[in-house]
Amino acid sequence: MQLWTEAKLLETARAFQPACVVLAAADLDIFTVLARGAATAAALASVLDTDPRATAILLDALAALDLLAKRGDVYVVPPEVANLLSEDSPTNVLAGLRHQANCLRRWVQLARVVRDGGPAQRTPSIRGEIADTEAFIGAMDNFSVAVAPAVVGRLGPLRFQRLLDIGGASGTWTIAFLRGAPEATAVLFDLPEVVPLARQRLMRANLLDRVTLVAGDYNRDDLPGGADLAWLSAIAHQNSRQENRALFAKTYAALTPGGALAIRDVVLDRSRTKPPAGALFAVNMLVGTEGGNSYTFEEFRDDLSATGFADVELLYPDEGMNSLIRAWKA
Repeated sequence: MQLWTEAKLLETARAFQPACVVLAAADLDIFTVLARGAATAAALASVLDTDPRATAILLDALAALDLLAKRGDVYVVPPEVANLLSEDSPTNVLAGLRHQANCLRRWVQLARVVRDGGPAQRTPSIRGEIADTEAFIGAMDNFSVAVAPAVVGRLGPLRFQRLLDIGGASGTWTIAFLRGAPEATAVLFDLPEVVPLARQRLMRANLLDRVTLVAGDYNRDDLPGGADLAWLSAIAHQNSRQENRALFAKTYAALTPGGALAIRDVVLDRSRTKPPAGALFAVNMLVGTEGGNSYTFEEFRDDLSATGFADVELLYPDEGMNSLIRAWKA
């Protein structure tokens, strides 16, 4: 049990401040510009078309957080920071930060959401709605690419011929599955605006010839059939339980007899308070969706069973998003 003091409460309440500084810098692309050459605040403001005084204050805050070095009036990005926060770095996590900035704009409306029932009003970033969608898809890769091989490995030996990756985003999980099953093929199903992003990543991975890309909306369209393994990664929490039952039913219909559905998501305990990250993620769904939530294993099991699935099991419990549930089509 947390021992709360006045100092601890105030520290928690002020935790948004450094986050806002970092996220604003990511939205403005400050690190990319400075990684290409050190600059004064006035020079950077000229490049970014920002207010010089406001730019200087933000840069000083970034330097105070050790994300920049200040030498006289010149600001420099340390190499390790540039690797993470410059667009020119192949290992950057800017998409993930920009997605968090979009989440933050919804979280600050939490009191109103609780009073009125939500979700929060969506306000585009200064980068615009298209860039925000790209940040969301890129963030899913940022959050998943490093853990994907290990998570897929927890499913056991991969014995499937055709994967259906539902809401497959830019292909991070399709890539992990196909690398683990060299003879298999896959169908990646996602919204029309997302499919081109998946095509780009699959081409870079030299796997496009093994993947069929299908554009559609799982809330409105039937799923492509013929797969013996369906993968539902970080999708169920966006839906209400009624929506999940409808999606599970579509998945059941799309699978071949004896096929399996594997779900990667947050899984809460019966109290709905553990893991703590899962309870907080439920708030993220509250402010961001019409009916999304974090769910218990029992809720997953009941909804899967109601749509025909059998032998529902919790394969792996995780403190975050990487819990695994598997169910079978009889």
